[in-house]
Amino acid sequence: MTWGAMPDPDVAQFTYRAFISYSHRDKAWADWLHKTLETYRVSSRLVGKQTAHGSIPRRLNPIFRDREELSSSPELGSKINQALAQSENLIVICSPASAASRWVNEEVLAYKRMGRAARIFCLIVEGEPNATDLPGREAEECFCPALRFLTDADGRPTHERTEPIAADARPGKDGKPNAKLKLIAGMLDVGFDALKQREQQRRIRRMTAITALAVCVMAVTVVLAIAALVSRHRAVIAQQEAVVAKQTAVRRQKQAESLINFMLGDLTGKLNEVHRLDILQSVDDKAMAYFKSLPATDVNNAALEQRAKALEEIGTVRMEQGQLVAARQAFLASTRISSQLAASAPTDAARQMAYANTLNFIGFTYWDEGNLEAAQQNFVSSEAPLLRAQKLTRSDPQLDSQLATTINNIGHVHEARGDLNEAASAYRSMLALLQGVVSAQPKKVEWINLLGNAWDDLGKVELLQSHLDRAIADYRIDQQLREAMSTRDPANHQELNDLMVSNAILGRTLALYGDMKGALRYTRSAVDIGKSLVKFEPADADNQDDLALYSSQLGGLLRQSGQASAAAAANAEAVAIFSKLYAKDPKNPGWNRGFAQTRIELARLELGQGDATAAHSSVDDSFQLLESLRRTNASDPALALLAARANLVMGEISAKQGDAAAAHKAWLDALTSVADKSFSDDPNALAATASAYLLLNKTAEARPSLAKLSAMGYRTPDFDALLDAKHVTYTVDPRATARINAAINEPVNPLEKAP
Repeated sequence: MTWGAMPDPDVAQFTYRAFISYSHRDKAWADWLHKTLETYRVSSRLVGKQTAHGSIPRRLNPIFRDREELSSSPELGSKINQALAQSENLIVICSPASAASRWVNEEVLAYKRMGRAARIFCLIVEGEPNATDLPGREAEECFCPALRFLTDADGRPTHERTEPIAADARPGKDGKPNAKLKLIAGMLDVGFDALKQREQQRRIRRMTAITALAVCVMAVTVVLAIAALVSRHRAVIAQQEAVVAKQTAVRRQKQAESLINFMLGDLTGKLNEVHRLDILQSVDDKAMAYFKSLPATDVNNAALEQRAKALEEIGTVRMEQGQLVAARQAFLASTRISSQLAASAPTDAARQMAYANTLNFIGFTYWDEGNLEAAQQNFVSSEAPLLRAQKLTRSDPQLDSQLATTINNIGHVHEARGDLNEAASAYRSMLALLQGVVSAQPKKVEWINLLGNAWDDLGKVELLQSHLDRAIADYRIDQQLREAMSTRDPANHQELNDLMVSNAILGRTLALYGDMKGALRYTRSAVDIGKSLVKFEPADADNQDDLALYSSQLGGLLRQSGQASAAAAANAEAVAIFSKLYAKDPKNPGWNRGFAQTRIELARLELGQGDATAAHSSVDDSFQLLESLRRTNASDPALALLAARANLVMGEISAKQGDAAAAHKAWLDALTSVADKSFSDDPNALAATASAYLLLNKTAEARPSLAKLSAMGYRTPDFDALLDAKHVTYTVDPRATARINAAINEPVNPLEKAP
């Protein structure tokens, strides 16, 4: 197949071989394509050959990328038009994100207006071509309008369809390697089959050479290692030759070490390129065997540090591949060296940090296996050398940041094991360290983000311990940190996303105290941010998920505030988004969890509006979603709490429909859901327990939970309505009210010590 073009007499005048047009969501693909094209070497048999598009060059560089070359340009539009005019070809990375991008569409139109429509090539990386013609699949469209339709003589889009020239990198289609060659064939105006055949021949030659090199390197390494060992043995036997033999052994060992580093560096990269995973695995195994065979006493410290780092690199690669046992073996081998280095230089902070870092990696392998005890043991072991180093360099923010992260790991283990007091203590220690780090460098975003995470972690534990006032104070600080960072850099959408999440958390926490005004304020802000993010990047499913979840949260607050119409609109938006996400991926656990929660809130609204039938259907939908989730994660407390809420609503629906037996069973099921889990003093679980007992007319059994809720200051309109219906007197402890009011109204300081 040949992608042809009309002869172009001005080819030699072009500055760029191609202009890559893409959405920022596809940056990884743009990075790959840019590097692939600029490093591609055209077969010598093709170089200089004349085609309809001119003489074939040896290289395809330079390639223009608008997001890279023009990142600091004050005249973006004119510079892009100039670059387009100077580009021999236009390559469009096609995905739902680029199809929705105004800039990609404008770049295609501009290139067509230059009369170069025949030199536009597409690389499909996601979505479906012409999906706008498929009912219900419009969101999958990967071609922007300018690609799908012809332009008139004046360069304006028409309604006449066209079929873009496209290479399809999606799995099951052309695939990445063939898609790359199709693009290059189009740019060179040569046949794809001929180019592919030459590429295969070149790849076979390269693979053969690399394979031979790998085998030779392994053989030489083994020979050198054996020679080193023999030399050391001779040095012992022949004392008179000890000095010479030792020098020879060290020299050969250094040579072997250099080859090992080559194997783990350049050679590994080459083997990755040709997908020789079998040899790659063999390289790692040979390197591991070699390192294990060497003593740590006959080389200098620099070589030992290099060896420990190489072993750590092997471990991280294996960890990314999911080979946790193999990864741990590499980390342990690295630790045996780094521990000796740290012990030999107790005043060297860098060595202590390197040793601690590898211990942390070992802890992560156990964490991923669910072995909390072993994970904690290694995290605690990692803390010790960092504390020693801290005494030596008290003003090192990088060290303090690493220590804070290690302490945070310890806190997460405590939290996972239900040791909330220990977890809270760890999070407070982390806070104290990060406050010092941020005070020293208040503009470093990485550390401010860590500080916000620390306040958020502490707030979550405080809430589980029934300290509603402290949780609100902690979440307020996190929210103000996020707001300040977003104000400082309003174009940073990640900061905006963090602010959205922080607003939603603070909003729903304020609702537990009955501060509906504050809850609505922050939740509305979260929804508004979510809408702006979805508008900016419509193809981002995570943004849609957040918007749906927070719209449902807003619907619940509006319903409890008596604003039924507004609540219905918010719920409808949430259901519509989750319905589309569910249709796209029915097995996505995060979306299913949010959809179940949204269905439960919708059922409450429908029941309040007197439509028990619709409410019953909504709860049934939530039960189906929860059932599929709990089949794979039966021990998740959050799912148990959602099941309890669904059963509480189902019981009320059954009671409204006159089925007392079904109502009684649903409320008992709600009790079972929360009773089987360790919820500590989580107000949401306490409220579910108290509500189930009250609905079962077991007021005495509800009293312990009611007392705890009163002491923490819990009160919501839904809860008050149930208490009134059951004629139960409930008063919030005035001391709790005073504490929460102070937490809401007093100025906060992110650097202030946590209570």
